[in-house]
Amino acid sequence: MILAIESSCDDSALALLEIDTLKLIFHDRMVQNGGVVPELAARLHAVNLPKLLESVVDYLPRVKAVAVTHEPGLTVALAEGVVMAQALALALKVPLIAVNHIKGHLCSLFVETPSCFPLSVLMASGGHTLIIEAHDYGRMRQIAASIDDSMGEAFDKVAKMLGLGYPGGPLIEALAQKGDENRFDFPLPLKHDARLAFSYSGLKNSVRLAIEALGEPGEQDKADIAASFQKAAVGHLLFKTRRYLQQARPERMGLVGGVSANRYLRERFTALCAEFKCEPLFAPLSFCADNAAMIARAALEQYRLGEFADPAGIKIRSRAPLSKEN
Repeated sequence: MILAIESSCDDSALALLEIDTLKLIFHDRMVQNGGVVPELAARLHAVNLPKLLESVVDYLPRVKAVAVTHEPGLTVALAEGVVMAQALALALKVPLIAVNHIKGHLCSLFVETPSCFPLSVLMASGGHTLIIEAHDYGRMRQIAASIDDSMGEAFDKVAKMLGLGYPGGPLIEALAQKGDENRFDFPLPLKHDARLAFSYSGLKNSVRLAIEALGEPGEQDKADIAASFQKAAVGHLLFKTRRYLQQARPERMGLVGGVSANRYLRERFTALCAEFKCEPLFAPLSFCADNAAMIARAALEQYRLGEFADPAGIKIRSRAPLSKEN
């Protein structure tokens, strides 16, 4: 088995994946919903990761490699997972695999199933909004990214403006179902910009101005704002994805990341792919948010390729875009 640890942000997660069968033997995560505070997240990882490890102690003799997310993410949070992974690999005398979090999300498409390369991937999460081309696991390149806020970050901030709490994505989606998505005509970001890029700061500001203009928005006002924002946010994402599909014409395209659990987005992404005769791929809803199962699946690809890390030389990086094939 491969034992995988994920601690790139505020969720502590651990998984065990059987190498020969791709079967998940164990996966669990402990979530803190107070918003992302790096120092608090690190302290919680220090408490939660050992608790999760207690659940798999009996399986440790079967572990053939230990995997851990080492980039990108919150540096102090990543460090907690990396230190545990280093100690486990040393104690069990097995190789250590350092996994890129973005590649992990891509492999959420293949949890408990064989991989299918080549493919393109649209990633929408709290930290990233990207288009990636993957020829195979070892050759990926970033095609497009956000020039400011990520899509997930915009959902969280709009939810905070509306007094909904955290995480914002599911709360906005639920409230939007009660609203009129055509009441507020929020602008489509970068509509007249030829760049293959994403931007959410301007849309977020437009929402703020609409809320301020209402003074004290009522419940229906909030629902209408949520629905109108969701329409614009998804519309922008798919407007730029359409441009990519027109140029690249991939045979299959995946949708991954925490925001990919949004059913409004999934329905429209499916329709867009059908228009270009492109097969849409989705991660199971339970593996859209940060989790260790996707890290284990990515680690399996690296295990097969013999890509092991020097336990003493793992670099922890807060930013690690796939700006070139790597």
